Amino acid sequence: MNGPDFLDRQLGQPAAALRLRAQRLDLIASNIANAATPGYKARDLDFKAALAEAGAAGVTGQFGATQAIRYRVPVQASLDGNTVELATEQTAFAENAIDYRASLSFLSGRIQTLMAALKGGE
Repeated sequence: MNGPDFLDRQLGQPAAALRLRAQRLDLIASNIANAATPGYKARDLDFKAALAEAGAAGVTGQFGATQAIRYRVPVQASLDGNTVELATEQTAFAENAIDYRASLSFLSGRIQTLMAALKGGE
């Protein structure tokens, strides 16, 4: 009953949400890093679709590559084929960083609750 499966069942969606937020931060950071790369196509993670996908895979299912990664459609196309719009990426990064922190706080509270339960409410 104990072990990784037990923790996955107890942490469930908050843990998956945190992993997805981290994955989205990586994608957006990659977009920002490639803002001057000709032909680079900006990508983003559809968080709601990815969370639904993670739920469908089950808490202990495989986590990683997701079908919820999409190419971002630029407002104004670049002549060199690059679809990164720096202002859009910076805004998305900041919003996702706040959401990441909120997910981390929620997960931390969940862990503290589990620790209190394991200690018998001491």
